[in-house]
Amino acid sequence: MRIVVDDLSGPEIAAFLEDHVREMRAITPPESKHALDLDGLRRPEVTFWSVHDAGAIVGCGAIKALDAVHAEVKSMRTAAARKRGGVASLVLTHIITESARRGFTRLSLETGAADFFAPARSLYEKFGFTYCEPFAGYKPDPLSVFMTRTLN
Repeated sequence: MRIVVDDLSGPEIAAFLEDHVREMRAITPPESKHALDLDGLRRPEVTFWSVHDAGAIVGCGAIKALDAVHAEVKSMRTAAARKRGGVASLVLTHIITESARRGFTRLSLETGAADFFAPARSLYEKFGFTYCEPFAGYKPDPLSVFMTRTLN
């Protein structure tokens, strides 16, 4: 598998992310959906990576700089056929390493509170994220959980 910075210009990544947003909309009401669309991911404060294997996109993830020392994990997704195959761990390891390399000392995220998101929450816990209060303008929401961790 190969992780690359993606400029989000290709049709394959657009379709991959469209599936992500469609799935989030099906699970989460609009007021609780925080997945960024293509325009949101193309903002200068966001770095987006895609994971390629055998010519196909199998996963993705991004960070959004909130300030000089705090970034947010965004758009973590694994292709349905590759779930539980190590893609998400690979992406999250890359995000943590790259965030620390860039000088961030805190990495936070928002994910869903529903059972559908339990594997994601377990992954984040495994990587040292703990539950926290809403950050960066998020509001308390019974459908969201917030997690954070410090970086060395």
